[in-house]
Order: sequence, then C-alpha cells, then structure tokens
Amino acid sequence: MTLEEAQAQLACHRAEIDRLDLEILELLNARARVVEHIGAIKQEMTMPVYEPKREEAVFDNVIQRNRGPLPAESVRRLFERIIDEMRTLQREMMLKKEPS
Repeated sequence: MTLEEAQAQLACHRAEIDRLDLEILELLNARARVVEHIGAIKQEMTMPVYEPKREEAVFDNVIQRNRGPLPAESVRRLFERIIDEMRTLQREMMLKKEPS
C-alpha cells in the first residue's frame, strides 16, 4: 500500500465515522425527547429523577444485546454517561417548569 492509498482509505473511513456520528447524534436527541416526556410525567407525579433499578435494567438490556467489538465494560461506561446526561436534562427541564 502506498501512502496515497493509505490516505485515501483513511479519508473514506473518516467520512463513514462522520456519517455515523451524525446518526448517533440524531438517536441521542430522539432519546432526549423521550426523556423529556418521562420527566414531565415524573414531575406531575412527584417521582424522583434517579431510578437506580431502571438504570440497571437499561445497562442489562444493552450489554446482553451487545455483539461487539466493544466489551461490556465499555458499553456500560458509555451508557452511564448517556444516562447521566439525560438525568441532567430531565432535572433542568423540571426546574424550568416549577411554579414560581
């Protein structure tokens, strides 16, 4: 393989990464919209934002269906971060809707 061929292949792979990143972004925003709906229900029913049993169910769901190459520990860490950001979004949304 020449340097030019390697650079061309890298460019193709990086373009695919860019496309996938935008798909991931769309999915994260779709998930966030659902989280907002859940937050509205929790706020109306005065339920807590943090639900450890539900979070464990999410982790179990994605780890059991993971076909790699990411190891289970990596999947869990990624979803811990996603859930943490969604929890923050939900809390901020609830604060904005609190009666003054």
